[in-house]
Amino acid sequence: MVTRGRARPANGKFDLISMALTVDSPPETETGLDPEHLSILRLCRAPRSVAELAADLNLPVGIIRVLLADLYDRNLISAREPQFEADMADMNMYKAVLDGLRSL
Repeated sequence: MVTRGRARPANGKFDLISMALTVDSPPETETGLDPEHLSILRLCRAPRSVAELAADLNLPVGIIRVLLADLYDRNLISAREPQFEADMADMNMYKAVLDGLRSL
């Protein structure tokens, strides 16, 4: 019901680690936005991944992807796709990740 029968987002694929960020202050009410849309806008004041949103809202990832596409189409959020490994050539980042894992 939340997605009005849609199973896939109209635009973008929104991977589990894609980051969403609210572009402006979330509107109190906006035509066509459901409470779930507004919750996503509030949560995305700071960058949030699709997986985090699904966990925070207790909704399946597929639904989150459709809702994010709705917000993206209205220019209410920006989305950043994850970088591919070939794009992440900074060895310092890998070292920091390994050091963090070792400290666990």
